[in-house]
Amino acid sequence: MEPKAAFVKLRQEMAIELERILEFWGRSAVDKTNGGFVGQITHSGLVDASANKGGILNARILWTFSAAYRFNRSERAEKLAERAFQYLKNHFWDKENGGLFWELDCFGKPVNKRKQAYALGFGIYAFSEYFRATECKESLQLAINLYDILEQHFFDEEFGGYIEALDESWNLLYDMRLSEKDENFPKSMNTHLHILEPYTNLYRVWPNQKLKKRITHLIEVFQDHIIDKQSGHFNLFFEMDWTNRSTIVSYGHDIEGAWLLNEAALVVEEKELIRKVQKDALRLVDITLNEGTDLDGSIFYERNGEHLDSDKHWWPQAEALVGLMDAWELTNNHKYLEELLRVWNFVKANIIDIENGEWYGRVDKSGKAIATEDKAGFWKCPYHNSRALIEIINRIDRSKILQQ
Repeated sequence: MEPKAAFVKLRQEMAIELERILEFWGRSAVDKTNGGFVGQITHSGLVDASANKGGILNARILWTFSAAYRFNRSERAEKLAERAFQYLKNHFWDKENGGLFWELDCFGKPVNKRKQAYALGFGIYAFSEYFRATECKESLQLAINLYDILEQHFFDEEFGGYIEALDESWNLLYDMRLSEKDENFPKSMNTHLHILEPYTNLYRVWPNQKLKKRITHLIEVFQDHIIDKQSGHFNLFFEMDWTNRSTIVSYGHDIEGAWLLNEAALVVEEKELIRKVQKDALRLVDITLNEGTDLDGSIFYERNGEHLDSDKHWWPQAEALVGLMDAWELTNNHKYLEELLRVWNFVKANIIDIENGEWYGRVDKSGKAIATEDKAGFWKCPYHNSRALIEIINRIDRSKILQQ
């Protein structure tokens, strides 16, 4: 299929699916009893009104509806973004120490007050996006406040980068893990990727020179420490001095990081940095295609040594869509467009829940949905898939290919 015809069809399908995702969250996830949004919706669509509410989920909901409002200017998206903003500000914000709590109960009371750098990063991402959508100055100030907190309490002056977590009043913790599946080390790829991402978004609306230096520093951290010199993959967990402590390859993070690194370099407009980053980004994409892609085009979850986790989680498929679009834009090589279409066909056939809405959290190698995965939960959110669709639609429109 010629690129123009492929993009016409892709844009139409993605616009429809974006509206389906937003409709699901606007209809099913709003907590009409306790405010904000519910903490869990099961695989089959059952709402658990008693579930705790995570800071990650709520920040991602704010980002999603803010981005949706910027994209389509719909009154419904605006109202849902405002609802998410008010809840994140009024319930998750620690009014005594600053920053965002990790977890609340269903009534909005904190049950885990730890401060995770990853969550503070998503707060910056959400508040800066809400400012982009609405020009709410309070939201921009909250984003800047979180940036200041990360710089004051989490930045490692000796070795560079950022530590994982502190307690509610900024004291060290023994267990710094982001989740139970993660290793307990003071630094991780995942946290640095999701500090780079919000810092880039904040810089778009607040072009502070120290922030620009930190974005450049984060890109250099990836180039010097996180990207493995031999394999080209991201290393995942580190000691304070950046000694690598992981053997796991995360294919979704590799291809997500490829386009986020390129985005950051382009936003700070450093030509030599852009050249180096784009070389790394294309290598990350190519390695994912060579090692982490199934015969049907879908992206495997991860590999640890000789063991391959062949399940297909929803978010690596979403990030692969953007990573492959980014690679196509950089090279005009049709192989990336062909791989993008293969991933999208897999998503349509296996990941999208046509009957109940949203995307399945995970399917096995045969494409069968795993019923234990949530539709909405502490980690299952509308951010990866809605962002992928918005990104690609916007990139198609910017490319002018439809006018050729």
